[in-house]
Amino acid sequence: MAVKIRLARHGAKKRPYYRVVVADGRMPRDGRYIELVGRYNPLTNPKVIDINLEKVDEWIAKGAQPTNAVAHLIDVVRNGQPVVEKKAKISKKAAAKAAAAAEAAAEAAAEAAEAEADAE
Repeated sequence: MAVKIRLARHGAKKRPYYRVVVADGRMPRDGRYIELVGRYNPLTNPKVIDINLEKVDEWIAKGAQPTNAVAHLIDVVRNGQPVVEKKAKISKKAAAKAAAAAEAAAEAAAEAAEAEADAE
């Protein structure tokens, strides 16, 4: 029996909340599990990672394999480093709009400087 330490997804649509569970590898993602060893909420700022490292170490000693995501969360908890936020990419359309707005602001500033120079 392959035992995995993995994330079980809970919460509403587009509002995920995860439980870190020890489960048989044959069980479904959100199905029956052996033991709950932690929680992970990616929506809060900063992200909440609550993992019982003693239980995790016991299960790893028994042969349980953490998934890549859970292994990363365990490393974050062990090192005490915060989860790095990814920068949000803006679309080409939004970038073009921002560039046009910056250009318009620069032109307005130039015209204001000319008007001020003429007034003197």
